[in-house]
Amino acid sequence: MNVPRNVLWFEVLLYMSLTLDALSVAFQDRTPTALKTEQVIMGETLTAGCMILLLMYFVRLAAQHRKNWPRWALLAVLVLSVMSLLQVIGARGMEIDSAIEVVSCILTTAGLYYSFTGDARGWFNA
Repeated sequence: MNVPRNVLWFEVLLYMSLTLDALSVAFQDRTPTALKTEQVIMGETLTAGCMILLLMYFVRLAAQHRKNWPRWALLAVLVLSVMSLLQVIGARGMEIDSAIEVVSCILTTAGLYYSFTGDARGWFNA
């Protein structure tokens, strides 16, 4: 069965977003401080990497296996990401890693829009 065009856009845009997320993690400041030891920084980096892999799995489940619930989970993660990003920008201002995150959120929003519209309707099973 051919994958609908909107589902393909959803998949491509979400994978691009997750690639940018990985790039953002690479550009984060990893300088140890009194409040953040090297072990804490390593734990945060590993957690971010595991989260990116989990979200990639969700995209695959939605796009290739036609599951509906991963789209909703991705939407919830997007909402939480935007809220977190607004707090970071408010506290530290716009830095390179937060600018990459802004682009990533825009790509995710566009991808999720495609997953809920057009020929994507009816593709996803409950």
